[in-house]
Amino acid sequence: MEKPRLSFWQLYNMSFGFLGIQFGWGLQLANMSAVYERLGARPDEVPLLWLAAPMTGLLVQPLIGAASDRTWGRLGRRRPYFLGGAILASIALFIMPTSTSLWMAATLLWILDASINVSMEPFRAFVADKLNASQRTAGFVMQSFFIGIGASLANALPLILSGMGVSGSTASGIPHTVRWSFQIGAAVFLLTVLWTVVTTSEHPPEDPEAFERARRESAGIGTMLRDVVAAIREMPATMRQLAVVQLFTWLGLFCMWLFFVPATARHVFGATDPQSALYTQGMEWGGFAFAFYSITCFVVALALPRLAELTSRKTVHAGALLCGAAGLLSVYAIHDRYVLLLSMVGVGIAWASILSMPYAILATALPPHRMGGYMGVFNFFIVIPEIVAALAFGPLIRLAFGEGNPRAPLYVVMAGGVCLALAAGLVSFVRDLGSRDVPEAAVIAGDAVERLTVPESIQPVPSSGLVDERVEKS
Repeated sequence: MEKPRLSFWQLYNMSFGFLGIQFGWGLQLANMSAVYERLGARPDEVPLLWLAAPMTGLLVQPLIGAASDRTWGRLGRRRPYFLGGAILASIALFIMPTSTSLWMAATLLWILDASINVSMEPFRAFVADKLNASQRTAGFVMQSFFIGIGASLANALPLILSGMGVSGSTASGIPHTVRWSFQIGAAVFLLTVLWTVVTTSEHPPEDPEAFERARRESAGIGTMLRDVVAAIREMPATMRQLAVVQLFTWLGLFCMWLFFVPATARHVFGATDPQSALYTQGMEWGGFAFAFYSITCFVVALALPRLAELTSRKTVHAGALLCGAAGLLSVYAIHDRYVLLLSMVGVGIAWASILSMPYAILATALPPHRMGGYMGVFNFFIVIPEIVAALAFGPLIRLAFGEGNPRAPLYVVMAGGVCLALAAGLVSFVRDLGSRDVPEAAVIAGDAVERLTVPESIQPVPSSGLVDERVEKS
């Protein structure tokens, strides 16, 4: 079936829900470490309390991705998952800032992360489902726009509310600026996803009888698990090489997300007491700084396809990761809150590439009929480093920096910079079979274990630039 071209507003509507999803992620990434400290956690205890995010991603995303590939009903294929996940995530966001204990906040984070994953994974395949090849880049640029807007608003909202006169804390010590941000975020998450569900339809299966027959034959959790195991076993070589890059990349990012805000409060603002007003100011400013990497991400993302065309995707990705490494390492020498914002520019350049280049390099290896499952498997290389961070960072912090060391958050952020630099070096070992001037025969040989089809990438990708040797010789 030839997919019709969509208007600007149709592209807008189908991507609008991503604003809410990113709003939810942004709120927890910028605030949860500080919330945990407010509820009595020591810096070395914080990583373990973040275990919810990787575990739910590891369990939920592959199964939801595979399940959405097999779904068709009144709401379509992907939209039931958007809506169900949004309802649950909004409830968790609303209740989170009323937490009165660490166990309550940690439990709600498990529910929140699982729900966001239910919404997010099918959303990644949604654009590829809806758009023909000529419009996918425009569709993903629109999605990147809402990612940048959602994250920027979420990161800046506590500081904005503080400027509007919101002050004070809940009985458990959570600032009212954070409480209102989470509760506003709950409404934003639900309403934006609901907008996409109501305004955007989905294409039915081309052969409903064949689709239903295949769904019956592949029904059940056991079948989906076998598909996930098969995807891991049959993983293309390029995906395996990228996996190592992803492991170090996301380990570096989690060092930042877990500790940048506490490091800002302690290192830049000089706060020593997590319950103090000075710590609250540092916490709000750290979240505001995150908005700068989100804005930078959106601006830079528009230029990445052209830069990759002029050089190569590997060159662009390695250079962007080095910018991120420089940004995180520079925090050590920064003591001015305004200069701190510049460190996030480097991180934003890296983030723009992290959201696109690995998927662009991977694109030629993935068969479209297994897109949801493979995207869930590729997510393993995001959640595994977070599991490592959650389980190992606490003991490592106590061993390397001493228990209760107030400078530990700063040192972990710098370790994140080192990880991004290592990931940049490892990019050179990745074989990008879809890069410029690669003979078509080489791609066929490299992807012999997969059907050679045009993949429905989840991110905007530049032209693969494949060279047909027969045409070249003629």
